[in-house]
Amino acid sequence: MAEKQLLLEVVTPDRLVVSTPADVVVCPGVEGQFGVLVGHVPFLSALQIGEMYYKQGGKTEFLAVSGGFAEVTGEKVTVVAEAAEFGREIDLERAKRARERAEQRLAAARTENIDWARAEAALRRAVMRMKVAGR
Repeated sequence: MAEKQLLLEVVTPDRLVVSTPADVVVCPGVEGQFGVLVGHVPFLSALQIGEMYYKQGGKTEFLAVSGGFAEVTGEKVTVVAEAAEFGREIDLERAKRARERAEQRLAAARTENIDWARAEAALRRAVMRMKVAGR
């Protein structure tokens, strides 16, 4: 007899990234990373820039997510993110260039009128995308 699974849906403004059954889903909540199994108590959480993953059978899939929120019910996890992509979709060289640009902006922020928070978020996104691309 097959065990019950969660339905995971990850959507962005541009597309449905994934809709699949999953044994466990782990997301980067703003209060810390959280994991969800079937039967979890319902809740809503804002997400931070980070890595999320889900397990399906013996296979683990990793995604890079940027902001948004996750809605959890006992049977379903819905992630609505500003951006989400599988590691295999990430252009590693592009992510490295983005990291370099963000680092340059942060270094220039000491002497120029640079939006520090925006540059720091760009750096966090680039580093996270590089990490997920390596999975």
